[in-house]
Amino acid sequence: MRAGSISRAATALGQTQPALSQQLRKLESAVGRPLLHRSPSGVTPTRAGEELLPYAQRILSLCAQALTETGRALTGHCRVGLLEDLAASQLPQALADLARLHPDATLEVLDLSSAAMRQAYDAGSVQLVLDHVLDVPGPPRWTVRRPLVWAVGQGVDVAADPLPVVLFSNPCFWRTSVLETLERADRRWRTAFESNSLVGVLAAVRAGLGVAALMPANLEPAMACHDMDALPTLPDVELGLARHPRTEADPLIDAVETALRRTI
Repeated sequence: MRAGSISRAATALGQTQPALSQQLRKLESAVGRPLLHRSPSGVTPTRAGEELLPYAQRILSLCAQALTETGRALTGHCRVGLLEDLAASQLPQALADLARLHPDATLEVLDLSSAAMRQAYDAGSVQLVLDHVLDVPGPPRWTVRRPLVWAVGQGVDVAADPLPVVLFSNPCFWRTSVLETLERADRRWRTAFESNSLVGVLAAVRAGLGVAALMPANLEPAMACHDMDALPTLPDVELGLARHPRTEADPLIDAVETALRRTI
């Protein structure tokens, strides 16, 4: 689902597309319901797929953490700064699971503005920051690309001219890339709602005010756009992780970074 297509997912996993497709069919047979909407331009999760995804992600995360962390005790304090869209995803749950494995360690998750995050990072009060690669406060140790998907409000006509769009307020890299995508597709658009928070954008889409670009983890099943050709394909988002240089060789920070990389 993260990759946006079975072929890209197979490449990322080091498998062939037919082998991965067969595994998906077996999983759908076991669940008893289709998990993906398939089209020539890619895949999107069905309602059953959306319901299964967080369980699957947590199972994989817990298995990886158990294999890595069992037998050693971690202590200390780690603050993690997350982009709001990531703070509302499965990442906090992965950190909570890690904290339960190591009760003597303290983990905090912060969602701050870019300026406040940079100040906290420079002061050493935040040890890890996972954000849009252009906003991370230090050189990224690693980066990852994730797709954006369209969220469609109930009753919204995706063929409307102009298209009603729910946007994040400036400054926002996603806003710029979404509008550029619509312009390249010769789709006229109008601003239906603006907010500087994910909560506001989701509320506007739920209310049926328009369409919005979201990360897949924040897409509610009722908002999924099942007609993949109705709207132009959105660009990927590049995320990066910055780690404060004074935390090198810290076992707790190592474990938290590993958990973030596995879960993102």
